[in-house]
This record gives sequence, C-alpha cells and structure tokens, in this order.
Amino acid sequence: MSFSPLTSACSSLGVKSSSLIVQLGFHTAENNKFPGAFVSSPKRTKTKKFSIACSSTDPLLVKAARGDPVSRPPTWMMRQAGRYMAVYRKLAEKHPSFRERSETTDLIVEISLQPWEAFRPDGVIIFSDILTPLPAFGVPFDIEEVRGPVIQSPIRFEDDLKALHPIDLEKLHFVGESLKILRQEVGGHAAVLGFVGAPWTIATYIVEGGTTRTYTTIKSMCHTAPNLLRTLLSHLTKAISEYIIYQVESGAHCIQIFDSWGGQLPPDMWEQWSKPYITEIVSVVRNKCPKTPLVLYINGNGGLLERMKGTGVDVIGLDWTVDMADARKRLGSDISVQGNVDPAYLFSPLSAVTKEIQRVVKCAGPRGHILNLGHGVLVGTPEEAVAHFFDVSKSLNYDGSSQNHSMEESKLLV
Repeated sequence: MSFSPLTSACSSLGVKSSSLIVQLGFHTAENNKFPGAFVSSPKRTKTKKFSIACSSTDPLLVKAARGDPVSRPPTWMMRQAGRYMAVYRKLAEKHPSFRERSETTDLIVEISLQPWEAFRPDGVIIFSDILTPLPAFGVPFDIEEVRGPVIQSPIRFEDDLKALHPIDLEKLHFVGESLKILRQEVGGHAAVLGFVGAPWTIATYIVEGGTTRTYTTIKSMCHTAPNLLRTLLSHLTKAISEYIIYQVESGAHCIQIFDSWGGQLPPDMWEQWSKPYITEIVSVVRNKCPKTPLVLYINGNGGLLERMKGTGVDVIGLDWTVDMADARKRLGSDISVQGNVDPAYLFSPLSAVTKEIQRVVKCAGPRGHILNLGHGVLVGTPEEAVAHFFDVSKSLNYDGSSQNHSMEESKLLV
C-alpha cells in the first residue's frame, strides 16, 4: 500500500497568507481522497448546553469527536492547567500539596478554570490525576517531591490482592462535585472533559510501587505470574469503568483514557495485556453512556494505531512522533483523531507555531479532528505561545462545501 497520495495532499497544497486558504485532504480506509478547505474567520463558535441525544447544540468538541460536521477544529491542550501558568504557580505556593490541590473541590475548580479564563479552549479538562481513584479501591499512595507517586504496598503476590475492594465513589465526591460546577461554569461554550488511566498504565504504578523507566517487574509478571496480573487488571477494569460512568453522570461531556505507558509494551504484548481491558471498559461505558465520546491516548503509539482503533473508542489521540497524514491513512475516515503538535513548538517563534497548526489541520482533514498537542504542555512553556495556539485555531474555518462533499462520498462507500 502506498502512502504517497495523502502525504502529497498535505505537503503540496499551499497557504495564501492574505486569506489563509488551505486545501485539506481527507481519506477513507480505502485511500480515497476527499478534498476540502478552511479559511480564516474571526467568529468564535458558541454552543448551548449538552443533551444526552445527538444534537446541534452539543459542544464543538463533542461533535468533532463523533465525526459530525463542524465549522473549525475544536482545540484544547493536555495539561493545559499547570505549572507553566503564573496564576497556577502562585496558587501552588499557597497550597504546596498536589494531593490537596487535586482532591479539594474549590481548588480543582479554580485550577481547571484558569486556562478557560485565560484562553477559552473548546475543552475544559478537570484538574486531577490518573492515580486519584486508587485509595477508593484499596491502594493508598503518596506523592513525594523528588520521587513522585509512591505506593508503599505494591501488589506483587496473591495475598496482596486481598487489599483490593470495589471502588467507593463516595471517596471521590470531590471529582463529581467539581465536574458539576465546571459544567455550570462553562455552560454550553465548551466541553467538560473527564479522564482516567487505562488498566495497564495504572497497574504499572501498583506493581512497580511508583514510577519506573524499565517496567521490568510488571513485564516479568506477564510471564511469571500471569493469573495474578490478569486478576489485578480485571479489578482495575471494573473500577475504572464505574469511575468513568460516575464522571459522565456528574457532568463530563467526554472522557479521555490515558494508557500512558502502553507504548512501553511491544505491540503483541499490548494486544494481550492492555487492549482487552480497554475494550471491556469501552463496552461497559458504551452500554451506560452511549452518546459520550471516548478518547484513547498512548504515549509512543505509532506502532499501535490500528490496534487502538480495535478497542472501539471514538477518538485516537496521536502523539507528536506520528505523522498526521500517515495516521489518517492507517486509521481511515470512520474514526476521529486528536493532536498532534509537538509541545516543543510552543518554544519556537509564533510564526512557526502557526505553520505547524496549519500543517496538522490540513493533514487531519475537515472532519473528525480535535486539535491538541501530541503530549502535555511542557513546564516553562510561554503563556504567550499557548494563547497564540488557541487564537490561531479559532481563526480557522472549514469550507462547508468540502464537508458536504466528504459526507456524500462517505455514504457512497457504506
């Protein structure tokens, strides 16, 4: 299979500086090219309050996640609330404990809204951590200044499983309360995002006892204690599924699943030790919350794209090492994508940031794309660059005729 048509569509079509007209290429799994265009527009798309049914009043991000027609690519950033913002650093001086900041309703809401108030992104993600739910099902943890997350009693033997119990969502009341407030604060002008860690990624912390660069303990367990590991992953799958449903019922429009360390597994190992559990989560959540888009992000996912699609999620989050054109080729047009500007671009001249946004957007095509970074915002990122990123994204506007053309051709392929 040749990838040249899509690559050509992205690289050869120019940008007119006067009107910012850029031709877009969009492709099906059969490699058919759907041309389109976006033009600059000073207007900001605003939406009304989300409803359970598919509706024209759904937030822009929700529409794009489903692959519905949108006027421009919705935009948010992973880690858009955090240490790069002066207002966050000031708050952190007053509240130095990360656990306090991420487990106190008022602080969660305040921090989550800091980038909303500064940049007006299309998605407002709750300030939390993938390890936040651990104590609610029997795994206490601490966060140390140097070592990061530390689990004093890792699970490595059969007897260790006795500490686990069903998730107690009452212990996560601050998450539910925060999501409800965020939903009220942003109204229909942005999507509220919740998130969780995937079972494999959460298991790496629980088995290794914290962060690791080698993953040797849990990887060896795949061979030395597979039943133990499967039991742990199954327990995590059930707890995470319930946690997602709780977030949706509390107000989250969309959920991102972070399999942050899934990329540390060879593809065949990910197929065995991560994919089935994510697939089960998707199935359970889809049954309870059928209209809630689910995003799957893996750091280092270039070798896993097709396998990620097989989980049944609505959106594949791409890291910055994946070429957007190649990803569209491999994934086809029946699934949305998110990403994937290199976070380091935000340290470059603003003109370079603009060009990279244009390149990524035109390679992604006019349907099913959420503009984001390929990883979280880096510490030290200039706030001016983040503001510019959002300003540029809001200036883009898809040509409506190109989307209609894409829809018509898509119907012919069904």
